[in-house]
Amino acid sequence: MSSKTLYDKIWDTHLVSEREDGTALIYIDRHLIHEVTSPQAFEGLRLAGRKPWRADANFATPDHNIPTTTEERKQGLEGIKDPVSKIQVRTLDDNCAEFGIFELKMTDDRQGIVHVVGPEQGATLPGMAIVCGDSHTSTHGALGALAHGIGTSEVEHVLATQCLMQKKAKNMLVRVDGQLKSGCTAKDIVLAIIGKIGTAGGTGFTIEFGGEAIQALSVEGRMTVCNMAIEAGARAGLIAVDEKTLDYIKGRPFAPSGELWEQAAQSWRGLVSDADAAFDEVVVLEAEDIEPQVTWGTSPEMVAPISGNVPDPAQELDCD
Repeated sequence: MSSKTLYDKIWDTHLVSEREDGTALIYIDRHLIHEVTSPQAFEGLRLAGRKPWRADANFATPDHNIPTTTEERKQGLEGIKDPVSKIQVRTLDDNCAEFGIFELKMTDDRQGIVHVVGPEQGATLPGMAIVCGDSHTSTHGALGALAHGIGTSEVEHVLATQCLMQKKAKNMLVRVDGQLKSGCTAKDIVLAIIGKIGTAGGTGFTIEFGGEAIQALSVEGRMTVCNMAIEAGARAGLIAVDEKTLDYIKGRPFAPSGELWEQAAQSWRGLVSDADAAFDEVVVLEAEDIEPQVTWGTSPEMVAPISGNVPDPAQELDCD
């Protein structure tokens, strides 16, 4: 067998079919749903007389249009002052109830940001193909999953078929060697990466983040890095599974337990790129060269180390 990257391994185990032009159908293990990009999708199902192909593979939570204070959330829908936001959350509640989809409602203590509750609850697991109608779904790649955002029409497609049409991306490895300086964080790492490759540097790629500095991060830190893969132009970012990954997942509500846990953990340990796997592009940063980063403009690539200088507008040429 030829050597494979982590992305190759997950893609190949989820590939249903592929055309000569590269258009492929992949199976989706987990579909995360929130109140903004799902109403039209559910209505499409209703109009077509369809039901979700696998209701239990879907996991919903409102997170874009709800209050941030606990006291307001405890009031339920009455705690939402904006009428449009209230309609969106009520619609999600009604749709999940009608189609039998699990939902962490806004009054549930477990409710939170959709990219956070998945890992917290063990609904995000290594080796999964995960989608959500939100670009920062790449966050889940921190747990060794292939995760990316989809559009509203694709939300309906996944609900109806549990599959998704797409073309395979190229492989990029971003390796951060060595140890970070004191005072630097995961956010500084990913901003330094974006400062190096630009916001279009990852376009057409799935990025695997590796190296000692990445391995040293907590799972939450890894989530920060993968969250911003989309800001580097990549649709997905992911990090290989290690014991830190398994320690984070073990015992969470939706994670396997007992004998199933042992079987799963053994399988997940193989979710790493083969030592001689070939990447289409490799980017290397030295962790010791990374300083705290400061963004100064309207794009994440407008970033500088704390010891640097913000460009002087007076020295910049105006575009005709």
